[in-house]
Amino acid sequence: MKTYLKIPAFWLLGSCALVGVSGSVAAGQTIYQLKDSNGTTLLTNKKSKYGHLKVEKKTYYPDSNIHSYSNWGNSEASVLPSYSKNKNAFDHLIRQAAQQHGVAEGLIKAVMHTESGFNTQARSPVGAQGLMQLMPATARRFKVSNVYDPHQNILGGAKYLSWLLKRFKGNTSLALAAYNAGEGNVAKYGGIPPFRETQDYVRRVTSRYQNLYSSGLGSITNSSTEPPVLAQSTAYTPPASSSSTETKNLRKAPSRQIIASGDGSFTDAPSGSYATTNAYASARISF
Repeated sequence: MKTYLKIPAFWLLGSCALVGVSGSVAAGQTIYQLKDSNGTTLLTNKKSKYGHLKVEKKTYYPDSNIHSYSNWGNSEASVLPSYSKNKNAFDHLIRQAAQQHGVAEGLIKAVMHTESGFNTQARSPVGAQGLMQLMPATARRFKVSNVYDPHQNILGGAKYLSWLLKRFKGNTSLALAAYNAGEGNVAKYGGIPPFRETQDYVRRVTSRYQNLYSSGLGSITNSSTEPPVLAQSTAYTPPASSSSTETKNLRKAPSRQIIASGDGSFTDAPSGSYATTNAYASARISF
């Protein structure tokens, strides 16, 4: 009777025992196929523990980012409420990365949206980190020393996307599949790998790119685009000597976000009123 052992990203056939690989094959690892005295095949990433056994085969699996995404939500535009304020906060970094590495800014943002939901501290069960969910090996490969720094993470992710687009001759679907499953798997299968996670990932990123970000990232002067949040004000407490009705109302004011207005000035005007030629706002800002 043949037995099948399924490990994420590939199938193995035979009488097998999995040793030293915790649940999934970690990115950028060599997996050794060993055989013991009773004919059982052992698979391990820790060869030194089984030095007495004969190595029948060793296979290197490139960096892979396959994991389940919890931030997809019920709609394309959905983002977890706790990170919704970040949706446009990194647009200036995305633009910089797009220009520096020759990748469409909308594509970078669609990847970020799908990978992390704009959570700078995102970490997947397999170790992908930050806004662009870089695996440790990918971060080292593209010289990212701090994966939780938005600037480094976005530049690293954009540089990887640029490399993949060149590797697959401008085919965006293959580049996205490789971003998720590793370029080795795309080469192995000659296309998008037959992994449901990767196929769903390519569809979701492509859909977001085409439907949400195909026109780029917009402008802060566009009323349909939220301006970047620069700081958060605490409830303002005016001087004790002031007793005007306006001052009394300010005492009760809730926290507000400090935003960049359309004319280049700053204001804590509430959401939806960004045209602020005559706007006046008072806040204490600390960085």
